[in-house]
Amino acid sequence: MAALKKANVVYVRLFGPQLPRVLGAYYINSHGLHDVVKDQRDNLTAYKRGKGGRGSFSGVVATVFGASGFLGRYVVNRLGKIGSQVICPYRGDPYFMKDLKLGGDLGQVLFLPFNLTDEDSIRKCMKYSNVVINLIGRDWETKTFKYNDVHVEGARRLARIARECGVERFIHMSHLNAQPEPPQIYVKGGSQFLKSKYFGELAVREEFPDATIFRPADIFGLEDRFIRYYANAWRRAHGRMPLWKKGEQTIKRPVFCFNVAEGIINSLNESKAIGNSYDCVGPNGYLLSDLIDYFYRCLRWKNFRRTYISPIFKLKVMYMSYAPSTPILTLDKLDREHVSDVLQDYETLEDLGVKLTKIEDRAVYELKPYRLYGYYEERLGEFADPEPPPVLSS
Repeated sequence: MAALKKANVVYVRLFGPQLPRVLGAYYINSHGLHDVVKDQRDNLTAYKRGKGGRGSFSGVVATVFGASGFLGRYVVNRLGKIGSQVICPYRGDPYFMKDLKLGGDLGQVLFLPFNLTDEDSIRKCMKYSNVVINLIGRDWETKTFKYNDVHVEGARRLARIARECGVERFIHMSHLNAQPEPPQIYVKGGSQFLKSKYFGELAVREEFPDATIFRPADIFGLEDRFIRYYANAWRRAHGRMPLWKKGEQTIKRPVFCFNVAEGIINSLNESKAIGNSYDCVGPNGYLLSDLIDYFYRCLRWKNFRRTYISPIFKLKVMYMSYAPSTPILTLDKLDREHVSDVLQDYETLEDLGVKLTKIEDRAVYELKPYRLYGYYEERLGEFADPEPPPVLSS
């Protein structure tokens, strides 16, 4: 709307000599108004303002499904940092989402209730967005949502509605080891989680061919489910760590949560990312056995040992799978944690300009709350730094 640059005066013909000739005047100040032509009303990039900070507007209106999850909070923070407006759909209590308001400027982080099976609520969440990011995932199945409901049908529904709403960019989060026939270790037919993630990729490609798919390995960071998972007492058995073949035949390439979030934001400005897939891995590969030993050196455990998984431990995992809220151990989780990370012929986060963080640079800090004798006031230099894990050559 073109703003008026000066006052406009209305003159009328009057017959009374004592009546004023000026009936009224109106003035519209152009300060703060956008000079956007009519055919640019739907082009959000035409509304860009500012120098590129939280107080600016980048032209990106992003709907982040799964914003309340582990990775979602970092994605929302990165979007708010560049001056984007973020819509955060939620399924539970809105008070679980309130901390996300700090990610953006005042009024730039909005919340809308939705349900993954309700297409009207989904369409309302992405009606005015030009970017949709799907971070929804389940580590375990429930009576309401199975792996297929969330990772396949849910992802298909989001991609289809995004295409119908004219969304420009759709970003989907999968898994590095997603495959139609994952290795069978403890679960018959292999991990159903990894299998559903693979078919979820196919569903997204079918509904939104230009989607960008990220395939991360195990993600570590604040409140993660990788480092803290192995530090949890329920994962141990009598002070020892049960692992498949003692973890000596499993290769892991953990990636830092900040790196994945940065890669997602960088992909929004890369035209080559349209319709592309990215393997999200850390800079180094390690044997799972070496990583576990390193974690417990950080925890200052003495005489720590790894063992084979016994039938009694498997029985414990089966019973814990029926935990009513958030089961720490499930058979599917036990199966996929021993699947080696293998890169496919895709680009990586480094191709998006991301500088990767090594797990050795974060593990000591992340594991500090779980150390033995955590309340002991140590002297400077009393304990030597833990020896880092050996890095695989390839």
